[in-house]
Amino acid sequence: MSLLQQNSEKMDDAASGEEFTKGSSNVLLPSITAAVLVTIAVFVYVRLGEKPPMATGEVTHVVSHLMHRETAGVDASGAPTPKEVFDQVLVFAHVKLHNQSKQPLFLHQILADATLKDGLLSSYAASAIDYERIFASYPDLAPLHGKPLSYELTLEAGQTVEGDVVSAFRISKPDWDGRKDLAFTFAFRYQPNLKVIPTGAVTDR
Repeated sequence: MSLLQQNSEKMDDAASGEEFTKGSSNVLLPSITAAVLVTIAVFVYVRLGEKPPMATGEVTHVVSHLMHRETAGVDASGAPTPKEVFDQVLVFAHVKLHNQSKQPLFLHQILADATLKDGLLSSYAASAIDYERIFASYPDLAPLHGKPLSYELTLEAGQTVEGDVVSAFRISKPDWDGRKDLAFTFAFRYQPNLKVIPTGAVTDR
């Protein structure tokens, strides 16, 4: 085999390798493009399948008030009972709820959820009647009085309601101050719960 023939064979091998590389690139590019298109299609399908929540909410103002409580030591019939001494934190919140669906929503429960160092502590909001009783029993809380929001109400389609709620936590001030967060849960009949985080800091009073 002459030197010319050897050079010719080397050139043919190189050319063959180059053609092989070109062929791989031509196959790889459409594969990447197809994968990207599939990913985009799946994302769009998932987003279009998501339904907006039936209701939206906002907790615009929250005030906490520490109370030191001591029971009377007698029951309703006047019989003596052991006295209880404990601390209690009342949490007052101003709430706005909006029904953005095309059907009525039936609110039936409101909870305040405080995440403490040792877990979650929840408290039901007082009824509108008990809300008024709190202020009748403790006149010094009058500056915090507002229009109570009933947790048994119907929100018509497109309707917005607002009002005040109060919840009570039997907890010490150090434990309350050490909480990790505070949220409010609004439970609607036949619909998922709505969880709302207050928009501002909690004010102690």
